[in-house]
Amino acid sequence: MTGPIQPEGVYALRELSCRPDVAAAADRWRDWLLHERRYSANTLTGYMKDLDAFIKFLAGHLGEPPDLRALEGLKPLDFRSWLARRNEAGLSRTSTARALSTIRGFFWFMEKQGIAANSAIGALRTPKIPKSVPKAMTVEDVFEIIRLAPAEAEEPWVGLRDRALLMLLYGSGLRIGEAIGLRRGAVREGGSLRIRGKSGKVRIVPLIPQVAEAIDDYVSACPHAPGDEGPLFVGYRGGRLNPGMAQAQVRKLRRMLDLPETVTPHALRHSYATHLLAGGGDLRTIQELLGHASLSTTQRYTDVDVGRLITVYAQAHPRARKT
Repeated sequence: MTGPIQPEGVYALRELSCRPDVAAAADRWRDWLLHERRYSANTLTGYMKDLDAFIKFLAGHLGEPPDLRALEGLKPLDFRSWLARRNEAGLSRTSTARALSTIRGFFWFMEKQGIAANSAIGALRTPKIPKSVPKAMTVEDVFEIIRLAPAEAEEPWVGLRDRALLMLLYGSGLRIGEAIGLRRGAVREGGSLRIRGKSGKVRIVPLIPQVAEAIDDYVSACPHAPGDEGPLFVGYRGGRLNPGMAQAQVRKLRRMLDLPETVTPHALRHSYATHLLAGGGDLRTIQELLGHASLSTTQRYTDVDVGRLITVYAQAHPRARKT
């Protein structure tokens, strides 16, 4: 592949073990995903890594780096061999399903662009993925981890930063990348935030007063002043905060509180959705707040108990009111 693209963040693409014509096709697909589908840097990185691993498998499987003609000549057995290799490596069904979706997308793009065509991939079935329910934290655990954050930081302003970040994740339901990607001036534009999420989808989320106050406390104590267009959350040297640092701090806090490994920055987003629903929020509103394209994605954030279903039925169904 050619040099990496840099939308809003920088990420590395490994060289593909393939001929130049395949590398050029991969470049075109990557640019289409970026500019037409508006995929995020993190999503593109995952796609490129999946494609890279597939091409490298083919280089060993076929005995030489593949070109477009070799890709067109792949049989169902070749694709199944790739799936079998992933299974032998102990990769999860979820990971394999995502990788298969990536490869299908690449071949679909090449066919639509008249680059290459192969119908054999259509014979593959996507591995069944066990239905997973995200783990939400209790309200008490959320408050405790937020309370402890300032006390465990090496410098006071860093503790205020960590507390503000955690409160934002829980108070507005942001993804960690969305929160860290905020510019400093964004929080001064009223009681809401304009968030650009996955695939470039824009949504408006509320910024509750407690969170706004925590952010103000952090900004006032922060020794770095990147300006309104600079990053809101910064590291020790003033550059944009690395997500890995935020995740490491949460790991430290959960160990101190003896919380399960499911407690991560993303768990605060799960907790936001689950607690909203438990408090009477409707799925459609929560879907909009989270920026989910599909309501079915939002439904994974909670298990609705029978008692709640009966209550809703009794209040809303005309047959129940007649009874």
